[in-house]
Amino acid sequence: MADPRVSKLARLLVNYCVATRPGDKIILAGTSSALPLVTETYRAILQAGGHPFLLWRDQEFTEILLQQANDQQLAFIPDPLQALYDSYDALINLGAVNNTRALSNVDPAQHRKAEQARRALQRTVMNRTAAGAFRWVTTLYPTHALAQEADMSLAEYEDFVYRACHVDLDDPEAAWRSLSGRQQTLVDWLAGKRQVVVRGPHVDLTLSIAGRTFVNSDGHKNMPSGEIFTGPVETSVNGWIRFTYPAIYAGREVDGVELQFEAGKVVSASASKNEAFLQQVLDTDPGARYLGEFAIGTNDGINQFTKSILYDEKIGGTIHLAVGAGYPETGSHNESAVHWDMICDMRQGGQIWVDGELFYDSGRFLLLD
Repeated sequence: MADPRVSKLARLLVNYCVATRPGDKIILAGTSSALPLVTETYRAILQAGGHPFLLWRDQEFTEILLQQANDQQLAFIPDPLQALYDSYDALINLGAVNNTRALSNVDPAQHRKAEQARRALQRTVMNRTAAGAFRWVTTLYPTHALAQEADMSLAEYEDFVYRACHVDLDDPEAAWRSLSGRQQTLVDWLAGKRQVVVRGPHVDLTLSIAGRTFVNSDGHKNMPSGEIFTGPVETSVNGWIRFTYPAIYAGREVDGVELQFEAGKVVSASASKNEAFLQQVLDTDPGARYLGEFAIGTNDGINQFTKSILYDEKIGGTIHLAVGAGYPETGSHNESAVHWDMICDMRQGGQIWVDGELFYDSGRFLLLD
């Protein structure tokens, strides 16, 4: 018997996350590992009056490309793919993997070349999103591989995922609208503020948010969501941070990451595991050593580390920083082929001060308590 939560998630993605309207052209990116969710989402797009275009992204083909393609092939962007991102109204990206380490032994240089080639697509998505011309959402379908990474059985992981997405409730949309309202209180208070100071056992940073906008991430782009984020002024970040969870990128786990910033730039980076890979990613392009995102996780329903950034960056009581590309809607000007989120726990004495006023203490927002 099919899990009814899959159908509820599909309808949430189509009707709430990208708000499909009759006549909308929707890119539905999926994999064979996520077939039950792909099927239900395809059906939900049709029921909403949209026009789905199925874009298949099985992990095996990415692995073959990165292992065997020459530089010209890595740099090639098919014309139909560019046309989709230039003209379609929305993207629903359904991720799922059967092996979370499938790309671990791929030459990082190959991965870097492929990312650089896709910068134009990334820029198209970001610019059209900022202009209100493109809507997108990403989610993950639960698999055995993801459950193993999270140290759960598949049944336990499914419960975790569907609870985090609120599709275990009778009215998931109402739950997301409620969270949106709470987060909007924070975003409204932050409007017009200038300086942020972040201090705690693992961090001592200052950064400017002058002229920047905080975004209320309430499930319209990530499902699940639960964060507020901005793009700090690129040259303003000073200090250090030690990330308390492993930072995972391109199938590689980098532990004990510590970054030192001066005038916005990462001038020193270390890790207890895979430090060479960390340095390679930071050297991808000039923008990879600057912050594109400063964010605060708000989803108290996600209370454990799963090694999936979609969930982990939303953990209530944490902050995360992303080196690399920023989101234009925040005011960020940072461009890079990289966007790598790294998470720091703030629940044991971490504080955020905004223009000299205590805004956040040990994982709690003072405005909401």
